Amino acid sequence: MKKDFEIKLPKLGESIVSATIVTIHKKEGEKISRDETLMEVATDKVNSEIPSPVEGVIKKILGSPNETIQVGDVIATVTIDAIEEDKSLETQEEKETTLQETTDKKNFFSPAVLRFAKENRVSIQDLEKIEGTGEGKRVSKKDVENFMNSQAGDQNFIKLSPIRQAIATNMTKANEVPTAYIIEEIDITNLMGLINEQKHQFLEKYQAKLTITPFLVKAIALAAKKLPLANSSFKEDKILLIDDINIGIAVNVNSDVLVPTIHNALDLNFIDIVKHLNVLVKKAKTQTLSAKDSENGTITLTNFGMTNISVGFPIIKYPQACIIGAGAIKKKPWIVNDEIQIRSIINISFGFDHRIFDGIYACQFLNEIKHYLENEFDRSF
Repeated sequence: MKKDFEIKLPKLGESIVSATIVTIHKKEGEKISRDETLMEVATDKVNSEIPSPVEGVIKKILGSPNETIQVGDVIATVTIDAIEEDKSLETQEEKETTLQETTDKKNFFSPAVLRFAKENRVSIQDLEKIEGTGEGKRVSKKDVENFMNSQAGDQNFIKLSPIRQAIATNMTKANEVPTAYIIEEIDITNLMGLINEQKHQFLEKYQAKLTITPFLVKAIALAAKKLPLANSSFKEDKILLIDDINIGIAVNVNSDVLVPTIHNALDLNFIDIVKHLNVLVKKAKTQTLSAKDSENGTITLTNFGMTNISVGFPIIKYPQACIIGAGAIKKKPWIVNDEIQIRSIINISFGFDHRIFDGIYACQFLNEIKHYLENEFDRSF
């Protein structure tokens, strides 16, 4: 059974009572699908596409281009199947609500302008800054183009990668943390002697390179066990102590930084730490890290020594309590037993959230790392 369904001009926004027909997209006798655009209308605030809430054949178009119509006026009659009527009434109410909400929320920008802005990555916030030159000071596509040109100028913009966007968000949060730093020079001559002596045998036995990084991870885990405030987080004027010591390792990948995590580092022996490191760094370099590989870090280690930089002040990875920076290992004249010797020296910087603990506590933590690297480093391989 066939019925005629009346499509009415919906409410397009607060205080809008009429609109002018700009373009009619369908003709009488043509089929029209549900949600297909019937016509485009304009008000003093916005251009809007009016979709059909039903599927059927257009029986009558009421109105013509440049004609002004009132909200609630019938703009077309469509012949439909009777079964469509109940669905269409509900759909039309939804469309009217959506159109009004969209208009209110989008500051009266036309669908064409919104579409153009989205395609060119112009945000709604930027659209709201643009002074419109169209009818009723409406923002036009030309206005958006002019805005884009004015923003570009003579500069070359680089779009942020998803990783850089995440870094930017996290670092902005971290900037709110009151951070203090301490630095210590650590004599790792004996440790480097062990590494150089064992590196070939270690590689053959474990299929992994022996470097200073696993020793740093072990040192941090042991220090965090003795001084648990370093393995905590500041939460709404309270300090959250975290049981698991999960150490994030900053890895440079294509000029971006990924931070895979060695979970429960304190529970791992030295060889396990080396194996975990190898797997995580390989995944990072091949961009195959899973979300689980990088989640729930509690302390971060960043080693900028590979770039031959001696000292750095890395930013705490929010919401952690501290970060450790390792500089380049360099030969320096050093006094040992009142004699000057050439020793292998590394600078370790320690940045910490001053809301959680003070300098004395930070010094104790860094001294624990120093003690391990100078005296108690693993030799069990």
